Amino acid sequence: MATIEIIHGDLTTQAVDAIVNAANSSLLGGGGVDGAIHRAAGPGLLAECRAVRRERLPGGLPAGEAVATGAYNLPARWVIHTVGPNRHAGETDPEVLRRCFSASLGVAEEVGATSVAFPAIGGGVYGWDMATVAREGLAAARGDGEGLSGIRVIRFVLFSEDARAVWAETAERG
Repeated sequence: MATIEIIHGDLTTQAVDAIVNAANSSLLGGGGVDGAIHRAAGPGLLAECRAVRRERLPGGLPAGEAVATGAYNLPARWVIHTVGPNRHAGETDPEVLRRCFSASLGVAEEVGATSVAFPAIGGGVYGWDMATVAREGLAAARGDGEGLSGIRVIRFVLFSEDARAVWAETAERG
């Protein structure tokens, strides 16, 4: 089973095999985590995301699914893009939120990643409360992480100390 780590930090500086991007369905960058990852990765990421849209996902990436690209200038080998459900748009099924984490872990295993760093998918502008994001993310890491033999480290990198505390409390409760 993978080791689960919960830290406060900057996702774009994590030296892991794969960084998970809380993307929008266009895959073409945006605000928050998505924008930070695109800025740090450089123009190659946007070019590859455009190619993915053109060749594989012309309608965009649906919520709860994941796709990998190169990481370019990031200290990782891959960026795994996933789209969280937007509570503000009426997407309120926590199972879709959990699938973001599960699908990302599955893609990480497929590309050969042994370490993965996640943000709090859905915990920003998409309106999910941090406790729910933590519960779903940790459940996916604990449940799906057992079936993924190659992944040794699953790190949740939270943007604030308050968010990290919520994740740590949720992890302690089991």
